[in-house]
Amino acid sequence: MTSRRTDPAQKKRIITILCVLALFLVFLYAYYGSIFGSQSRGASALEYGSRSLRKLGSSYLGGDEDNDGKLDESSTKYGQEDGEDDVTVKSFPVCDDRHSELIPCLDRNLIYQMRLKLDLSLMEHYERHCPSPERRYNCLIPPPPGYKVPIKWPQSRDEVWKANIPHTHLAHEKSDQNWMVEKGEKISFPGGGTHFHYGADKYIASIANMLNFTKNNLNNEGRLRTVFDVGCGVASFGGYLLSSDIITMSLAPNDVHQNQIQFALERGIPAYLGVLGTKRLPYPSRSFELAHCSRCRIDWLQRDGILLLELDRLLRPGGYFAYSSPEAYAQDEEDLKIWREMSALVERMCWRIASKRNQTVIWQKPLTNDCYMEREPGTQPPLCGSDNDPDAIWGVSMEACISLYSDHDHREKGSGLAPWPARLTTPPPRLADFGYSNEMFEKDMELWRHRVENYWNLLSPKIESNTLRNVMDMKANMGSFAAALKDKDVWVMNVVPEDGPNTLKLIYDRGLIGSIHNWCEAYSTYPRTYDLLHAWLVFSDLEKKECSAEDLLLEMDRILRPTGFIIIRDKQSVVDFVKKYLPALHWEVVAVSDSSSDSDQDGDNVVLIIQKKIWLTSDSLRDSE
Repeated sequence: MTSRRTDPAQKKRIITILCVLALFLVFLYAYYGSIFGSQSRGASALEYGSRSLRKLGSSYLGGDEDNDGKLDESSTKYGQEDGEDDVTVKSFPVCDDRHSELIPCLDRNLIYQMRLKLDLSLMEHYERHCPSPERRYNCLIPPPPGYKVPIKWPQSRDEVWKANIPHTHLAHEKSDQNWMVEKGEKISFPGGGTHFHYGADKYIASIANMLNFTKNNLNNEGRLRTVFDVGCGVASFGGYLLSSDIITMSLAPNDVHQNQIQFALERGIPAYLGVLGTKRLPYPSRSFELAHCSRCRIDWLQRDGILLLELDRLLRPGGYFAYSSPEAYAQDEEDLKIWREMSALVERMCWRIASKRNQTVIWQKPLTNDCYMEREPGTQPPLCGSDNDPDAIWGVSMEACISLYSDHDHREKGSGLAPWPARLTTPPPRLADFGYSNEMFEKDMELWRHRVENYWNLLSPKIESNTLRNVMDMKANMGSFAAALKDKDVWVMNVVPEDGPNTLKLIYDRGLIGSIHNWCEAYSTYPRTYDLLHAWLVFSDLEKKECSAEDLLLEMDRILRPTGFIIIRDKQSVVDFVKKYLPALHWEVVAVSDSSSDSDQDGDNVVLIIQKKIWLTSDSLRDSE
């Protein structure tokens, strides 16, 4: 059998077809590969557990190729590694747009990926669960499309840009309660709430009237200064208290009413993301004169009243709990049963009814330990043991027990605090807990007065009287930085490190607010919520811990508003380290000053003031300026 020879013309056609097909496949690969590559870069920039992304940051500083998921510790050794001083970080990847509201330690996606077994009935899924170092994001959180510089205070109390928080479901869900109203490019806040549809101001006056306070002013001539509002919604209650010289820690979880705390902070109202779950809240004992719950949907009777006992821990001697809820007035059997059980519980806790009217009841804590000591043996809830420190709060589980007052408070029949505003500058009684003298307190106040005056001189070319509103002091010590801002139209979240002296109780005793935190982890707030961050020795403290300074820079960028400012007061090597990251973070230097300019004994520390630029995302990062 003879073989058939191939026609040369046919062979040529086959080769031509194969070449065209090959070129077509190369084109498809190049075209779609680039699209999917750019998409995957945006999506994977926040993929938890991506080792390549973790190494992206450390490789800028000469990090090892493989550390088994452990962070390169050289990132916190400022200026000590050979060959690193001249390296400048060029860029960070940008997180996918769908992560523009990422809160790393309150991220449900992380909970799902880690397969955490949480008790939903105890609200554990709304508590903090932080990613391990190898799972942290290493990208810049983008603003939402159309983001605008926030409206200034005090106008912001009543309206914000819709583009900045593009969520209108609460406006529709709560339309009958006047929480918020959608109006064109803005969202307005009429001041209503679940229980006060016709305005928080009238509701606040009614509470003051129930307590027979002078002129229906809830501040009670300066004696009522710090308030805790649990289940606060969009924080209109706290927002309307500000005009009475009352500052409120408004608390709500990232629950079905998502973005309520984000709206509060966008409005310029103090607020914090948290929940009454299983862990103590990050506030010291005896911090608030008033706690408030307006239909906050909390089961106060669960687990032997443990959540009510957490409120008890936070309230000062003689403090009030204003409770507006159907149980206080409804006559159906279920509500009556809850009311009877709750009344019995608070009576055993030595609370008494200070006033009850219509839909609101106000209970008051005792001023001394007398009632606690007179209870029958075996009465529940029990008194806390001597080994229970009511001020141990970071990661500490709640306990269903009553914290006794200190000997000082028992003798004084109260906290012994001066009325506001004298309270701000009067040495608080709990100074003695730290061995601090009144003289040390006064020197600290004067020191920070000079420092803040210098800060404002350096900032003056960039700011006006209403430029700043939400301020965070990342290492607040005794709160004297915040105290020096008393004449500015700002409020300060005073953060005290979890591993140092718990001076947060001094801060609350001065009529200020704040929280405990560990800066190795992300803070419990939304992105773009603060206008000014003050970091005094925060980076130097971080050097002593096994966590990344680069992570802290990314976290500061996350919580800082575009056009916001950072003041870093630290050693020269820290300032040099931070400067290497300025282009990558889209930050720019406003001023640099050594400590001699504010005339204090600050060693070799340097002041670096930075401003965050506005940048937007499209197919690539672009600067809007």
